[in-house]
Amino acid sequence: MHKTSMSAWRVKNPGPITTHPLEHVTVAVPAPGPGELLVAVLTCGVCRTDLHVAEGDLPVHRPHVIPGHEVVAEVVALGENTGDEFGVGDRVGVAWLRHTCGECKFCLRGQENLCPQSLYTGWDADGGYAEFTTVPAAFAHPLPAGYSDAELAPLLCAGIIGYRSLLRAELPRGGRLGIYGFGGSAHITAQVALAQGAEVHVMTRGEAARELALSLGAASAQGAADAPPVKLDAAILFAPVGDLVLPALEALDRGGTLAIAGIYLSDIPALNYERHVFFERQLRSVTSNTREDARDFLAFTGRHRIHVTTREYPLDRAADALADLSAGRVSGAAVLQVSRR
Repeated sequence: MHKTSMSAWRVKNPGPITTHPLEHVTVAVPAPGPGELLVAVLTCGVCRTDLHVAEGDLPVHRPHVIPGHEVVAEVVALGENTGDEFGVGDRVGVAWLRHTCGECKFCLRGQENLCPQSLYTGWDADGGYAEFTTVPAAFAHPLPAGYSDAELAPLLCAGIIGYRSLLRAELPRGGRLGIYGFGGSAHITAQVALAQGAEVHVMTRGEAARELALSLGAASAQGAADAPPVKLDAAILFAPVGDLVLPALEALDRGGTLAIAGIYLSDIPALNYERHVFFERQLRSVTSNTREDARDFLAFTGRHRIHVTTREYPLDRAADALADLSAGRVSGAAVLQVSRR
């Protein structure tokens, strides 16, 4: 690889998307450090977490960071001590979780997603809104066959975090699952639940999202704060709207669990103990994922074909993609296509 500069988007001044916090720049191609792969980005999903980084909902970890953590890429160079799992020319996935210490009590008991030293692609280190990026080989993922690059990108965060959220929701076999919000992550998670035999009910704004939910096999689809037609055994909140916690908890049957999938949520209003919490209903957060979650989910998608609905944008329209995501104009998942020049 002889290219020394690349096109990229970085967060110039975090703020509302209407203030244009991203800037399109030409920067040096990064060099892979020890244990890292240098990869040429093929596609990069546009995640709501990228929006939170750009708008400042998440505190700045790396000034002028290049967002993007749903990256399908080709290995073009190896740093020292990368092991033998990946070689030049391999197609790999780059996801949100980039580093854990491997030594703390959380890492040692299989909860590396809670590691206090954890680092994240597109927040602590530059990500995939660029022609090239790096990834530690230990945190790169083999990809399932049978999917296009555009279809694979949303699986690498939207899919993985949805899969962990489904685990956290403790949906009983054959149970009724409520999904609040129906964007990139939710439309993938619904299909995983359906493949496992669940009955899925969707609450979301937007007629197109409700139509997509029904087309994928949901038993019902209604407004974001509407009551589902049945009591739910479990629910997942994907929309970053704290107000929805109340109707979601109220929709749970006895012993039900609500898992909150996002890294950011607006404030939750006061709960009424009897209406929202009693009868052993539970409220759980979801924090990132483990590499085991990622490998298990990607293996699942190799066995079960997931229909990934995408809206594709060229890399030079990344700011437009984020604006469309913010305004609710994206049905399914937005994906950046990076052309090779």
